[in-house]
Amino acid sequence: MASVHESLYFNPMMTNGVVHANVFGIKDWVTPYKISVLALLYEMTASKITLPERRRLNKLILPLQQGPDLTLGQFLKTVEECCPQTAYAVKLRLHEMADGELKDMEYFFSTLPTPFTAFDTEAYKTSVVGLFMRHMLLAYNKLSFSQVYKLYKSLQHYYHSHYAKPMDGQVSDNTPSRGPLSQKQAEYFLARQAYLLKNDENKALKPAALQEELNNMLKFNPDFAEAHYLNYLNSMRVQDIFLSAHSLLHYFDRLILSGNDGKSNGDEGYGRSLRYAALNLASLHCRFGHYQQADLALQEAIRIAQESNDHVCLQHCLSWLYTLEQMKGSDSTVLTEDSVKMAAHFCLPYLASLGIQSLVQQGATQGKTAHKLMDALKDTDILHWKHSLSELIEISLAQTTSIWRMYGKSTMSLQQAQLLLNMSSLEPVNFGVQQNNTEGFAVVLCHLAELHAEQVCFRVLGCSSKQIILHLKEQFPPHTQHAKLWMLCDLKIQFERHMNEGKYHLAEPLVTAIAALNQTEGLYRKAQVLKALNRNTEAYHILQQLQARCEKAKCTEMVIRLHLAVQIPACVYAKIPHMVYLLHLLSLVSAADVGAYSGPQSSHGQRSCHAAGSPLSDGSGWVQAKQTRASR
Repeated sequence: MASVHESLYFNPMMTNGVVHANVFGIKDWVTPYKISVLALLYEMTASKITLPERRRLNKLILPLQQGPDLTLGQFLKTVEECCPQTAYAVKLRLHEMADGELKDMEYFFSTLPTPFTAFDTEAYKTSVVGLFMRHMLLAYNKLSFSQVYKLYKSLQHYYHSHYAKPMDGQVSDNTPSRGPLSQKQAEYFLARQAYLLKNDENKALKPAALQEELNNMLKFNPDFAEAHYLNYLNSMRVQDIFLSAHSLLHYFDRLILSGNDGKSNGDEGYGRSLRYAALNLASLHCRFGHYQQADLALQEAIRIAQESNDHVCLQHCLSWLYTLEQMKGSDSTVLTEDSVKMAAHFCLPYLASLGIQSLVQQGATQGKTAHKLMDALKDTDILHWKHSLSELIEISLAQTTSIWRMYGKSTMSLQQAQLLLNMSSLEPVNFGVQQNNTEGFAVVLCHLAELHAEQVCFRVLGCSSKQIILHLKEQFPPHTQHAKLWMLCDLKIQFERHMNEGKYHLAEPLVTAIAALNQTEGLYRKAQVLKALNRNTEAYHILQQLQARCEKAKCTEMVIRLHLAVQIPACVYAKIPHMVYLLHLLSLVSAADVGAYSGPQSSHGQRSCHAAGSPLSDGSGWVQAKQTRASR
């Protein structure tokens, strides 16, 4: 049956079925589903309901009014969960109209309580119920006789399709007719789905179902900018770069055409949306690893922001610039420090704290001492709590967990992880969903899984570790942004378990999967397997290449792991987990020792281990380093 919306209403902006402007000029449509909602509201105001049932129904009113149209079965089931008596009364009311005549529907609208006269009920004019009833009455009174008749036939189809028995070999399709949503319905739907995608993706619609809803919405209103942006977010879920970029550009095009972007003070009059469109496009390419396209888009955003004299946009561009350099594997310490200084100058605490956290992360991989890193995080935490920056608080706790674990303090690492997992969010909770799908949560849960696995010395995959991995798989499905974290964690746990048990034939296939997620980690694991199989020449060749790469990137932690891979015999891998030994070593290494491996010149004037004689060549450099520490 044709949609009521397409045939009932005259829209001056629609010609030959094509929408040329916003269809939201009409605030609300009268549909069979909304007649069912009106019947529910009528029964709530006319009948006596117990206080607990009324409270449950009051919580249900707003989602029913603003949400998309439901089938009659879904609607009655929702009401029955709150008040079975009211659901039965609504069913009888709809039965009288659907099995009666047109005058029965007319009589129902005439008996609805008037918002201006119902002072002691929920239908008062300033209440949510009163406003909804008034909108429906106004929309119904504007209909012509032929439109009222079509609405009545649609109501009959809506009611009888619920009780119709499907024929043999047919599937019952009780979905309501798909027409344009009202303005409130569209805004509520988009706000709800965007919030769920940000905070708990598992509770949002599936990508295919959400795409279908958005296509239906854009069919009636192609210039709806917010729908294009939600389409962009949905495409990011399935890693569709083409549709993501297409929807993002459409969003900013519609935003500029609507005149809501505002004009800047630049000489050429560039709008605010133009520079942020280029900035968002750069972040999109960064996420997909298209560094050249990201750099071009970022330079375009910088140029437009400079012409518009937009210092805030320039600071965001600088933040993405050092992030892009980090993703390329280059040293971005100078850029990050400049970003922190400029963000503090322009009173942008979020960007300043984000830059400091980036410096802490770089310092941890380059072998900075733990107390300096903790002091930097402590100073930023004061700023986070002062400005209620919930996301940065989570990142700070996740970084503290990682640093404590890297330096061998598993108890402190476990404490920080539990602090984050049990912390109440500072963000307001909407739609009954609290944010728990951030990168910080994923990092902390991965650390917990590895800590539980280390406690059983990799002999068996601990029950707690397995449960944590299963929870990560449910919370972060494979297509999500942070799924690579638990994938790599799971592979590393399996690899170490097989190496510990001497099952090298099972550990070797995991190297390819690890390399697909982290190339450096994959090469390191490959060298471990080769050395365990007594193929030392091939293993040392890989370790030499990896050492040169890590020293160039100033990744001190990996350099130390490479030294351990050379010094620890192959038989040791089958007896103790090498990571435990590594963490113990890192906790004992002093600041001068760590500095000796991180650059060409240490604080004591000694040459680096590579210059003094690489342990990957003859092992003398590592022996000299151990003798130096023993003499101290």
